[in-house]
Amino acid sequence: MNDPVLSVLFITYNHEKYLRQSLESVLSQETDFDFEVVVGEDCSTDSTRDILREYKKAYPDKVRLLFRDRNFGRPTLNVYETAMECRGKYIATLEGDDYWIDTHKLQKAVDFLEAHPDYSGCANPALLIGEDGTELSDKTPLRLYTWDKEVYTLTDYRADDIWPGQTASIVTRNFWKDGLYDYTVIYRAHDFIDDAWILLFTLLHGPIHHFDEVMSSWRYVVKDEGENWNSLNQRRNQYMQETYFHVAQMYWLEQYRGLDKRERERAWYDFKLGTSIFVKHPSAESWRVFATVLKYDFLHVICCFPKPAMNEHTGEWKPSYVPRVLNDISESLAPDAAYPYSKAGNV
Repeated sequence: MNDPVLSVLFITYNHEKYLRQSLESVLSQETDFDFEVVVGEDCSTDSTRDILREYKKAYPDKVRLLFRDRNFGRPTLNVYETAMECRGKYIATLEGDDYWIDTHKLQKAVDFLEAHPDYSGCANPALLIGEDGTELSDKTPLRLYTWDKEVYTLTDYRADDIWPGQTASIVTRNFWKDGLYDYTVIYRAHDFIDDAWILLFTLLHGPIHHFDEVMSSWRYVVKDEGENWNSLNQRRNQYMQETYFHVAQMYWLEQYRGLDKRERERAWYDFKLGTSIFVKHPSAESWRVFATVLKYDFLHVICCFPKPAMNEHTGEWKPSYVPRVLNDISESLAPDAAYPYSKAGNV
């Protein structure tokens, strides 16, 4: 059997309330090419797997199920493992609580990429919806995705804090097995942040075309005890996790493209922020942040000392379970410096 033209990289965990709508939006796509739906299911505790089995039975040649035997504890690892199973020339990404609202979304993306081989992907604006599916009046979460020009480049990504589209809007060429870059950093750098890496990977291969049509919906739900990314993010120290992530991304990018003025400005910002966090809230956690930004951002990026011998991942949020073959990824980026203060207290 020939490989499909496109693979839908479909990530799900405990999405029973939204899963049918999401899958129907995929399977209702009208295309003149074959596509597959590769589902990375991360050991859900609700009825997600039962629903997926129903769809596998109804679409045996189109739906491929990747059931994890244990929860990875790191959704980015699920994304990577699922991407590596995608056989299509192109990949569209979708999570099980989001959905597409244009039945020609995939056709439009593939038509454009076939006609423009110098482009590496496509993106589009999205609707922001709540738990019940109604459009939210507060558009604040969409501020990151307000790019309104036709072309989005690596220079734009490095210069502006604006992206061309949310995860559900992205269609890219399938670069995951080309061997040009070390894509495993997507799960080594952070447990949840994957969209920033997918954008960076894509842009290293060429620009992204931005459609001005709204073709996808992003479900934005924040709950005190929620398990989705937006809920978990509210319960974390965002300054610390973003600082670690910036270091990881700069460290990785440096080996391929070097750092420009924007990264040096970011390094200075992160160094000041990491120093402020430690001075105001001394703890073991804040000491590790400070030691990291001192060693990499200040001494290396700003002062141009030799690149420190650090892993290009933080491991700061270690999962409760990491597969045996991946045990080496959970080491911390922070240097093994002795912590001189009491370990009491949190940031």
